Amino acid sequence: MAKLTYRDAIRNTMFQEMQRDERVVVLGEDVVGGMGTAGGPEAIGGIWSTTTGFYDAFGPNRVIDTPISESAIMGAAGGLALAGKRPIAEIMFADFIGVSMDQLWNQIAKFRYMFGGKSVCPAVIRMPCGAGYNAAAQHSQMISQFVTGMPGIKVVMPTTPEDACGLMRQAIRDDDPVVFLEHKFLYGLTGEVNEDPDFCIPFGHARLARAGKDVTIVASGMMVRYAETAADDLAQDGIGCDVIDIRTTSPLDEEAILDSVEVTGRAVIVDEAPPRCSLATDLSSLIAQKAFASLKAPIEMVTPPHTPVPFARELESAYLPSPAKIAAAVRKTLDYR
Repeated sequence: MAKLTYRDAIRNTMFQEMQRDERVVVLGEDVVGGMGTAGGPEAIGGIWSTTTGFYDAFGPNRVIDTPISESAIMGAAGGLALAGKRPIAEIMFADFIGVSMDQLWNQIAKFRYMFGGKSVCPAVIRMPCGAGYNAAAQHSQMISQFVTGMPGIKVVMPTTPEDACGLMRQAIRDDDPVVFLEHKFLYGLTGEVNEDPDFCIPFGHARLARAGKDVTIVASGMMVRYAETAADDLAQDGIGCDVIDIRTTSPLDEEAILDSVEVTGRAVIVDEAPPRCSLATDLSSLIAQKAFASLKAPIEMVTPPHTPVPFARELESAYLPSPAKIAAAVRKTLDYR
């Protein structure tokens, strides 16, 4: 086991897979850095430093700085995948997905189905996402609800460095397109990572981050960290919570969620996206439909309000879910005895 940051777990896994398989290529805005300047290529690895050194190791044919055009990045990724490559495309901010929606939704997501299963599209689309950096409304959004609702796309939201490693390797080796959502606030998180060069985490298998018999908390990405903190605080008062990290929103491990709710009878769903037509509402519907007889209290959702992400630090803090808000929701479900 090695101790790595979330950022380095992603970087190292991509690097190892590029060494293993010559078909793997990386493309995106400033994934090299310095291209076209007097100083030349710098291999700084973009603004998130997740491809540092790749250019020096693999050269310009496999590490490609693109124009500032998300539609071009997404379209090129789809074309490369159809032509036999395994592209890893970076959309610098997930918020810019709208510019490339046709290429993702109408093309990449549909290729395998529309070609009758005779072709595959093994493209990984990396999207740094989420709030917490006071980056304002256009650079802070959670877009999981959009991509999860697209049939033909697998959607990954790792929480720990080890999950980032295992899920990234699985994504690169998968024959279907994968949207890989990386919460910006997690890049500095440190944890142990399995060093096996073939370590993969299968999609559709949730992780039990905390165990308890009183309330089920379901979350993904950064929200799992907040849920863990809330569960630890509640445990001091004798309240035990299952914290389920769903890991992938599509495919979804329904069984893990429903099995837990059948034991606890109470559910709190935590989601960083606004509440309308969101992952929180989707999971609440799932529980209401398939575990209604087990419920002892109404399902609680902890989400931001239905507004854009604020810029001001105090407003952004008030906007986002927090351990205190999650703990309050847990206690509210326990009011129903």
